[in-house]
Amino acid sequence: MRRPSGIVAAVLGTAAIAIASMAAALAVTPMQTVTLAGQVIKVGAAPALSFSGPGQVSLFGQTLPTVVSLPGPVRPRLELSQITLDSELTNFVEGSSPSRAEETLRAGLVSGWERYFALEAVAAGLCALILGGAVSGWRRLSRRSTLVVLAVALAATELINFSAVAVAANGARHALSGVHSLNQLVASSPVTRQPEHRQGPLLTGVNAVVIGDSTAAGAGLPWVPDPSAADKACGRSSESYAADLASANNWKVLNLACDSATVPDGLLGPQVQGGQTVPAQIASAGDVKDPSVVIVSVGADDLQWSTILEVCAVSSTCDNRASAAYFQQKLHAFSASYLQLLIKLGSLPGHPQVIINRYYDPFGSDVSCITRQGLTAAKVQTLSTWLGALNKVLAKGAAQFGFLSPQPSFAGHGICSRQPYVQDLSASAPFHPTALGQMAIALADQAAIAREAQFPTAANPAPQS
Repeated sequence: MRRPSGIVAAVLGTAAIAIASMAAALAVTPMQTVTLAGQVIKVGAAPALSFSGPGQVSLFGQTLPTVVSLPGPVRPRLELSQITLDSELTNFVEGSSPSRAEETLRAGLVSGWERYFALEAVAAGLCALILGGAVSGWRRLSRRSTLVVLAVALAATELINFSAVAVAANGARHALSGVHSLNQLVASSPVTRQPEHRQGPLLTGVNAVVIGDSTAAGAGLPWVPDPSAADKACGRSSESYAADLASANNWKVLNLACDSATVPDGLLGPQVQGGQTVPAQIASAGDVKDPSVVIVSVGADDLQWSTILEVCAVSSTCDNRASAAYFQQKLHAFSASYLQLLIKLGSLPGHPQVIINRYYDPFGSDVSCITRQGLTAAKVQTLSTWLGALNKVLAKGAAQFGFLSPQPSFAGHGICSRQPYVQDLSASAPFHPTALGQMAIALADQAAIAREAQFPTAANPAPQS
């Protein structure tokens, strides 16, 4: 008769093998590919050290938590890996057809998870046999005892694994019963819907349209000639990169960018700025007849980058847990709304080439002139890392939609250089591009357009209407 201590050791050893086998299986089981609303999505699992909590949605390299809580220590994870521009994508993201989207979302994801867990169960069983065999060899057990160990390890592993799978699958079905769209799944900000086109004729003769935030508007630089109330409120400048592209290519460029514009409030929805209600930029871009290119600069205001800079300057350090969590939360929210913007850009009439500008580095290697304001080299390193994370989201999203994403170079022209491409701290728009900085952005866009070899340039201007 076995001693109680021996029984306890056997039980604990079996449980350890089962848990280790499941962990290994979750690590090696490949994500399963499913098609939802015409989009290719990879489905897998995300282990967690709690008995309930959110699942995961990977979007443009960012891992977003689901707003719905799911039971079990093993929860679903999905990754939007291939995007096809069609009406089904809008339904999937925005929930335009709730009943159909709900059925598609729930059935597709649960089916993918079940396939994933079937493979994971096989992998867990193999791991249990390998670990059981290793333990038997280490203990130098007889063949009969080894077979008993293998059988017990396999049975215990599959029993625990099956229980976890049942909890995860049933919990997913219940949790998704009220989810109608990807936006709802990740709690993306709602966007005020705008009419697709104005009531009247389209604008003709426009070669390029620029939309976005203060970088694209030209904040801190001279206004456009004869500025309207909206031009003044939005800070649109005659020295913006939109004006540079117009001059270099003999183009007519429509600059719709506005200070403080975000994706929900400015690009996809209307924006109240300087006492003016500015129409949604994407709707105004849709009022232009057959532009060759649409250029976008967006993301900094969605992340509240100015606030991040100010808080970083007065804090002892920028990379504390609270600051990092705040930035990550903002980047997650931007990733979800950025998907909505990309869909709208890809659906513009005439399907113009779209350029998503990445952000320039305003600092450079020399930060001596801003150290007294609290922005030390260590803090600037953290800020540069965060800016790089935003640029990765911008570039990855653009690539998935087949858009261009040039990176303007301010190398050697940071804020403390002899010839800075950004405005200093005493300016009305610090860290925003100077006229030379705007020219650098225009050059990056010009090079991207030239590489496509299908758009008019100074040597081959487009006919004017």
